Amino acid sequence: MKSLLEKFALYSALPEMRLFWIFLPFLLILSGINYFYLPDFWFLMSSVFFLILAAVIFFNNLRLARSHLEIKVERNELQSIILNLRDGLVAYDADFKVLIFNQAAESIFNIKAEEVIGQNFSPDRAKESRFKFLTQVFFPSLAPLVIQRSESGIFPQIIDISLDEPKMELRVTTDKIIDPAGRLLGFVKIVHDRTREVALLQSKSEFITVAAHQLRTPLTAVHWSLENLNNAKLAPDEKDLVASGLGASAKLLKTVNDLLDVSKIEEGQFGYQFENTNMVEFVEGVIGEARELAKQAGIEIYFQKSAESSIVISIDPAKLRIALINLLDNAVRYNVKNGQVIVALGRVKDEPYIEVAIRDTGVGIPPGEISRLFTKFFRAENAIKLAPEGSGLGLYIVKNIIRRHGGKIWVESEIDRGSTFYFTLPTDPRLIPSKEVVYEEE
Repeated sequence: MKSLLEKFALYSALPEMRLFWIFLPFLLILSGINYFYLPDFWFLMSSVFFLILAAVIFFNNLRLARSHLEIKVERNELQSIILNLRDGLVAYDADFKVLIFNQAAESIFNIKAEEVIGQNFSPDRAKESRFKFLTQVFFPSLAPLVIQRSESGIFPQIIDISLDEPKMELRVTTDKIIDPAGRLLGFVKIVHDRTREVALLQSKSEFITVAAHQLRTPLTAVHWSLENLNNAKLAPDEKDLVASGLGASAKLLKTVNDLLDVSKIEEGQFGYQFENTNMVEFVEGVIGEARELAKQAGIEIYFQKSAESSIVISIDPAKLRIALINLLDNAVRYNVKNGQVIVALGRVKDEPYIEVAIRDTGVGIPPGEISRLFTKFFRAENAIKLAPEGSGLGLYIVKNIIRRHGGKIWVESEIDRGSTFYFTLPTDPRLIPSKEVVYEEE
């Protein structure tokens, strides 16, 4: 009972109940006049009418008051969430007038909310040193380096922005604000400061680079020595021992080289040299290199050529060879005895791309592990059981090479039925990224 009274007192005090409290004294005065001047029947009828009218006004206003109170509570909760977000939040209308600028955004951009709320932004405001940083986030084309993380034209848009002054790394997610009728009201940007994360990744990468460089020189010497011994006249047991050491040193040297390649990729210094190449001849040549290793493993490789004898596109042959060899090596290594690998090449219908598919009859990839397949140092559980050795860097390198060429890579797989790796490459050189950027683990 006390709770009901408290709620009634709370709702009664709201501005929405003002009409009822104005109407109540008028009702009492009118009832008093009717009592003295109207016959009893009409007095009773008018009293009932006004009581019903008063009840309707009261309950309508009470419902309105309750709705407004709930909206105010939700608004306060939302405002509290926005204010306490760790990421910066900037909302603005279609004319780039800032509507919301939370505390995290104040910290990231070093600007107070009152300085920007209600202000319109345009590319010209990048000339104002105080607002240059914020303007570059509003208009990413003004930033020194931008990496697109989502498909163009599809919201939410996700980009990484690298800034020089101040030195910052940001991930910016932009989405539309739409009313229930589908009208565009504006946009909201979530700004995540990745500066410290990127610095830690760079430190780790630098450590790996230094360690790999220090290891490669003595490993190369050991490998060269074992190669010479392998070519010398030795007893059978000595020959086996040298061959075993040579195989181990080759695997270790490959891991070190993979680590160095990853470091160069992440520093944006892998060094690409694009040239026009006939992809039919190129793929056929790489398959020829892989056939000898495949035969040793009892695997047959087939090439399904395109209907066209020549498809000339711009690629870096040396880098793309690394990617294709990696994919073929995996298709052979994780295959079954007497299995097959089929490589298909053709144009993508109605799109300026070609597609290469590498299909195997191997062990497949568990569905829950496919999303992590192109990340650093990851190897599927069944792959580890089949081939314990491996760095887990090959597919990460492949993904970066394909993306640098302006293509995409993905996989379809079924356990114990095999996997198919697909990648595309643009036939239009304008679709190749102009700069060497890092395609990090996403």
